[in-house]
Amino acid sequence: MKKKILGALLSVAMVATMLVGCGTNQASVPADDAAATEDTATDDAAPADDAAEEAPAAEANGKKVGVAMPTQSSERWINDGANMKEQLEKLGYEVDLQYAEDDVQMQVSQIENMIASGVNCLVIASIDSSALVNVEAQAKDAGIPIIAYDRLLMDTDAVSYYATFDNKGVGTAIGKYIEEKKDLANTSETYTIEFFMGSPDDNNAHMLYAGLMEVLQPYLDNGTLVCKSGRTSFDDTCILRWSQETAQQNCENYLTGFYADEDLDICATAFDGFAYGCKAALEGAGYTADNWPLITGQDAELMATKNIISGKQTMSIYKDTRLLAEKCVTMVQAVLEGKEPEINDTEQYDNGKIVVPSYLCTPVAVDQDNYKEIIVDGGYYTEEQLAE
Repeated sequence: MKKKILGALLSVAMVATMLVGCGTNQASVPADDAAATEDTATDDAAPADDAAEEAPAAEANGKKVGVAMPTQSSERWINDGANMKEQLEKLGYEVDLQYAEDDVQMQVSQIENMIASGVNCLVIASIDSSALVNVEAQAKDAGIPIIAYDRLLMDTDAVSYYATFDNKGVGTAIGKYIEEKKDLANTSETYTIEFFMGSPDDNNAHMLYAGLMEVLQPYLDNGTLVCKSGRTSFDDTCILRWSQETAQQNCENYLTGFYADEDLDICATAFDGFAYGCKAALEGAGYTADNWPLITGQDAELMATKNIISGKQTMSIYKDTRLLAEKCVTMVQAVLEGKEPEINDTEQYDNGKIVVPSYLCTPVAVDQDNYKEIIVDGGYYTEEQLAE
């Protein structure tokens, strides 16, 4: 579904048919590490199907929504796009869903085509938001509202709202999990740790790092945690485009250069894909169940959840994409009907031009102890899926 569909203005029926098919494709990920994400189990997290059915009928009037997603290489984004498309179509909107496969210029072209086709609203999960400033200005000039999805659109006043998870809270949850699991506040032990942080062009990655280090920096300062590579700053640990391959290479380099005579105890990673890379590097270095480190992640993808069950990954952050899609859909509906959408943050997300009104969903840490209650009982994955 590498789509440059709109140039010929194919019929709506053909576009919808093609996109539904793409929304169900499996992501291709190196080795045995397929990806899949999830979002929050909070009090406001009603099942998405129920929420969509209970939502008042949209005053669609033939209105069209353009949804620009970054890539299908992570199951997380496939789920996001499919969930949003399904919910918007239930409300009567036409949906143009496109994936840019982490190609920045392709995403720019896709959004330009959406504008030219006359979409009434844009939902954008950016690859590199700095590259979208001009095309966002085009949308604003055309009177098309923009909703940033999961990744904040930076350096623009064209964005109307932002739907995301509490990204600093994600980092805080990962940090607190490490703190509690290793009893850092009370232990007399010293633990080695290495960091694998997100893409520098993604504002979420910066916020996650800030939340993580609020918890862990005191333990680095007092020597309870020791990073033998010395790479603890965001600039030293960030990984462009959230590359699993780079995470694996970094981990291999750390193990060879700094842990030949001592085990690595903690891999603090910001993404399940990084956890897969660390897992491969650790297996290549001969680590076994006897010295397997604590490995964190984010998105509770299907493969990550399987790895948690098998003990190859310790935890992940569950983010129910159905909930995030639901919140974004309600924003779209409100904007197109001239109403104010539900917002719960008006201070935190300054994009360099404006503070973007946002709705934040709450992240939840999952591990072997609670994955069944949160993920399986919550209907995100079935026992059969996890057993495959």
